[in-house]
Amino acid sequence: MAHVDVALLLVALVVVTALAFDFTNGFHDTGNAMATSIATGALKPKTAVALSAVLNLVGAFLSVEVALTVTNAVIKIQDKSGAPKAEFLANHGEALLLIVLCGLVGGIVWNLLTWLLGLPSSSSHALFGGMIGATVAGIGWGGVNWSGDGTKLDGVIGKVIMPALVSPVVAGLVAAVGTWLIFRITANVADRYKEAGFRWGQIGTASLVSLAHGTNDAQKTMGVITLALIAHGSWSDTHSIPFWVKVSCAVAIAVGTYLGGWRIIRTLGKGLVEISSPQGMAAESASAAVILTSSHLGFALSTTHVATGSILGTGVGKPGAEVRWGVAGRMVAAWLITLPSAGIVGALTYFVGHAFGGYVGPIVVFVILLSLSGYMWVRSRRAPVDHRNVNDDWDENQLSRRAAAAADDTATTPAARA
Repeated sequence: MAHVDVALLLVALVVVTALAFDFTNGFHDTGNAMATSIATGALKPKTAVALSAVLNLVGAFLSVEVALTVTNAVIKIQDKSGAPKAEFLANHGEALLLIVLCGLVGGIVWNLLTWLLGLPSSSSHALFGGMIGATVAGIGWGGVNWSGDGTKLDGVIGKVIMPALVSPVVAGLVAAVGTWLIFRITANVADRYKEAGFRWGQIGTASLVSLAHGTNDAQKTMGVITLALIAHGSWSDTHSIPFWVKVSCAVAIAVGTYLGGWRIIRTLGKGLVEISSPQGMAAESASAAVILTSSHLGFALSTTHVATGSILGTGVGKPGAEVRWGVAGRMVAAWLITLPSAGIVGALTYFVGHAFGGYVGPIVVFVILLSLSGYMWVRSRRAPVDHRNVNDDWDENQLSRRAAAAADDTATTPAARA
């Protein structure tokens, strides 16, 4: 009975923590859809995040392909028929629940840290990194589903790493070509008419990105919760998602989206390129096309990578546009360390939870998460960014100052403001 109670406690903590991750995913990624529309004035900031929240909610119900990728592509839990391995779950079911919990902790901690720094890193890779790190700590390297059945690019390599490398390049190329064509076709149109017309177009394309984001990112938390239910034995179908999981995840990401994540919106909208409405529409169109295609194929890509690649592409495609490659370089550096950093957090928290064991282990892990989250939220209040200052002129050194302020407990001056 004690074993069952510990398992139930773990399931409850996983569900709560997964929805918390979904919430952070929402406000961390709002900028992917709405940063350019806010920067160009096509939408007022509060209107933009409200519209994005509604469309994320709707998009979460349109597909489950990505959710099934998360359930099946990270940890080896299936036999050759695709059903969960009974022997594996019997021997590792409780460990798998702790792995999922600690993987989520790794994802949330990285999401909050990069949000505090205003860096648009990947929520998806933070989640997968945390899960991989906790899996290696709990089961070993062989517990990670690196390449699926070995006959095709599947598993972590095919469904996560390859899309991460390819998607921003594809999105950037599409956006660059689209931007070049737009300015070529409208060369004789007065700027004031061009800006006004494309702002209306931006509303439509930004809405499509938000819808696409719901079909991709909301699915990841659905897959994590389903994996936990399989580990507990209360769900056995690796090809479907419980309806209550769909609803709760859709609501969590929508609420997070409505909060805005203004620090990241500012970096995407003002930090990479001084963007115009034609560029914004090109970037959003490219992002939506890549994300929707990937969701259909079940690729759990990073919408942040796609959006950033698209925005950089518009800077390359517009003659004479200024691209802040220093900001882009810092973002790419954050991308490169996302998987291993979240993986280290996931592994360390697994070791802590496993060391305490029983009821105490998962509770200690949860308390660690609450403590770190609370600390980063308090730090963020020292240099607030919201809908009132999200469009202030960009200072090239503000990301560096924000990083220094996050590391220095004495940083309270206005210079740390973003």
